[in-house]
Amino acid sequence: MRIDQTRHFTYLALLSAMAITLNLLETAMIPPLFGVFRIGLANIIALVALKILGVRDMVIVNVMRVVIGNLLSGRFLGSTFWISAGGVLISTIVLIIMDKLKSSLMFTSVLSAIGHSCGQVMVVMMFYMQPMIATILPYFLVLSIPTGLFTGFIAKIASDRVKPLRKGGN
Repeated sequence: MRIDQTRHFTYLALLSAMAITLNLLETAMIPPLFGVFRIGLANIIALVALKILGVRDMVIVNVMRVVIGNLLSGRFLGSTFWISAGGVLISTIVLIIMDKLKSSLMFTSVLSAIGHSCGQVMVVMMFYMQPMIATILPYFLVLSIPTGLFTGFIAKIASDRVKPLRKGGN
């Protein structure tokens, strides 16, 4: 392996481990807001991965976070897994689109948080066949703005301190 490939793989492994760790720590130690809404600290790592490694590696980090995080917490293929996967799927699509549009990290983060909330609510509606759960969506959308700003702010600070490895530099 060349040094650049080794550095790239090391960044990918470290970012994946950080995302999994933040996901597990947030689940175990930080109580959800209003009983159901989490801050989404692991999304910081997805934003950093997007900024310094690129879209493909951000997708890898997100998939590893959901799969390995749920395996380690004993929730793999349970309802929590699917709800998490739905949120991450929509969030990842938003991140890819916003990266193509060259949007700011803060704006991208807010839209990603909104997408994550929408994805989770859609999965809950389908999983439990309860369309009335959509009534919680406006509250989730309002809460997504400050959490998206928070995660975007932290991701900006972190990504500014690391040399980008992605082609094109940004």
